[in-house]
Amino acid sequence: VMEVSTNISEVKRLQRELALVGAAREAGFNSVSIDLIYGLPLQTAKSFEKTIDTILSVRPDRLSVYNYAHLPQLFAAQRMIKTEQVPPPEVRLQLMDSTISKLTAAGYVYIGMDHFALPDDELSLAMKDGTLQRNFQGYSTCRETDLIGIGVTAIGKVCDNYTQNVRDLEEYYQRIDSGQFALERGVELEPDDLLRNEIITQLMCHFSLDIEALESSWKFDFSAHFRPEIEDLALMQKDGLLQFDGKRLQILPAGRLLVRNICMVFDRYLRDRGGSGGG
Repeated sequence: VMEVSTNISEVKRLQRELALVGAAREAGFNSVSIDLIYGLPLQTAKSFEKTIDTILSVRPDRLSVYNYAHLPQLFAAQRMIKTEQVPPPEVRLQLMDSTISKLTAAGYVYIGMDHFALPDDELSLAMKDGTLQRNFQGYSTCRETDLIGIGVTAIGKVCDNYTQNVRDLEEYYQRIDSGQFALERGVELEPDDLLRNEIITQLMCHFSLDIEALESSWKFDFSAHFRPEIEDLALMQKDGLLQFDGKRLQILPAGRLLVRNICMVFDRYLRDRGGSGGG
């Protein structure tokens, strides 16, 4: 009885929240986006499918379906969750695979990196004509612009510099009230960072990379500069995730689900920490 009551309560809550979609459209918003999370504790393929069906009833213009990150070592609240209640990686992959199938069958375009949009949405149109962009906030139809982060922990990007504000609320207001910047840390991108950023952006937005065009633009030898990365790509090619012939890197349909992992191959900082992009 308690389980049935809880399910009914969740349905009513979801219905109230979805009513906001209609209210937003009545108010004149021409694009409505909904964020979902899969891989939550005790979540099943069946329960998440019901959630997708409910969301489709209001047909939002965009959907972002994120993978739940279980990091109890960073977030105290997550320590209350039993690790065995979190779906294992293979179940999460199944959840995302079924979500892609369901949403594309409903007419949505899979933009990539957990994002979906209706065919007439500007993201879908940008993907179709090859102008899709991506910055640290997600997919966009505009090239990168300066972004100033306001608020606790906010991240900003100005020119080739990333900054993040302090994480403590009291300290944040103390700095602001005293006329100081509330910055805690920052990093200036080096030329190699910018090169890798372009590669990752191309793969995330277009699932392909023109090696010869990249070499011509940056005046370098791809095979010499990315020798360890090419070794990881070869392993992924054997797994049927991509095709790489030295002139073009093309992510295959099977690899689109794992485009984040493929892009991790080009993460120099992950490699320096002893990680591998081929995971």
